[in-house]
Amino acid sequence: MANKRGGKPPKQSARRGDGKAAGSRAGAANRGGGQPSRQGQPSRHGQATRSGKPDQPRPDFKPGRIIKQNRTDTKPSKPAEEPRAPFILPKRPEGPTPRRAPFALMVTGPWDDYALLDMGHGQKLERYGPYTIVRPEPQAMGSPRLDQAIWDKADAIFSGDLEEEGPGRWRYPKPLGETWETHWDQIRFYGRFTAFRHVGFFPEQAAHWHWMDQQLRGAYLGRPPRVLNLFGYSGVASLVAARAGAEVTHVDASKKAVAYGKENQLLAGLDDKPIRWIVDDAMKFVQREIRRGNVYDGILLDPPKFGRGPKGEVWQLFEMLPEMLYACRQILSKEALFYTLTAYAMRASYAAFDELMIEVMTGQGGIVESGELMIAEENGPRCLNTSLYTRWRPLNADEAASQQEISA
Repeated sequence: MANKRGGKPPKQSARRGDGKAAGSRAGAANRGGGQPSRQGQPSRHGQATRSGKPDQPRPDFKPGRIIKQNRTDTKPSKPAEEPRAPFILPKRPEGPTPRRAPFALMVTGPWDDYALLDMGHGQKLERYGPYTIVRPEPQAMGSPRLDQAIWDKADAIFSGDLEEEGPGRWRYPKPLGETWETHWDQIRFYGRFTAFRHVGFFPEQAAHWHWMDQQLRGAYLGRPPRVLNLFGYSGVASLVAARAGAEVTHVDASKKAVAYGKENQLLAGLDDKPIRWIVDDAMKFVQREIRRGNVYDGILLDPPKFGRGPKGEVWQLFEMLPEMLYACRQILSKEALFYTLTAYAMRASYAAFDELMIEVMTGQGGIVESGELMIAEENGPRCLNTSLYTRWRPLNADEAASQQEISA
């Protein structure tokens, strides 16, 4: 009989053990524990069965391919990329230094389609349209004020890592759809249960949306303002800017996020507004815009602490933010209206971002405002801090007049 692997006939050899004949009853034990095989069936080792039929001799064992853990003959692994050289911010330019505004809290209150209902013990309870949702929140270090029974009635609960991008899963006591329609200030868009703990938009950003809307509507440029939204996610800020009359370029490394943005544009009825949806690495896109000579009147920068571009490009907030701020500074127009940074790195200091923005914007004058974004609790006195922000804007007429008086 041929060996299954090698095709050679097996060698005839004596049984291992006490040297008894292969057909004897004493040698009929199989590998598993010495039990005889069932009558009329061959045993695992090919010994004689109770039917008395002769057994086929056992072939020598020939192992197949064995893969050792520490083989030296494998192909060498791809060499690791060399560490990225740290970016060194150029010497602060000559010219007027922006004013430093006092620390400020930008607070988003509840609206008819959203509310922070309660928080505490590392969680928050929110209302999103028809649903109530429980999610982790490391900043909720106090105690809940509502009864546990109200929390237990939530329509969706996310459990998992407390980090903003940490792994976890949603639990639904009753089946729910992946998306639902919601709105802010008559702009409709989709809320959605994403793979992480996000729900398709960040309600605390409503304070920035409102502020940006006013900046754009109050601009007198003689042309539509140009706005760049970097790390734009699902594009609600892009919709707000487009509705206010801006030509918007929306950039995100995620195809899925950009697809969300296009869906939101259609739902909002703003598909006739000039929004360019671009899937690209934010840093590479800005560097190309510098070479092209393109400029923007407003820039929104909302980077994660860590991320990857569409081709595996790595983003590290604390390592790469100075370079990104400096690069974006080079594509701000002379008539720039705003330059806004939001950072979901609550363990950092707002003052560090404030100082960096002032240094980058030296020579442009204006004013830098920094602080924290907050969400006000519905029917309660508390606020939840969610992120840090710093933003530059030009001086308004009254501030400019005051500046001239001081200089005089």
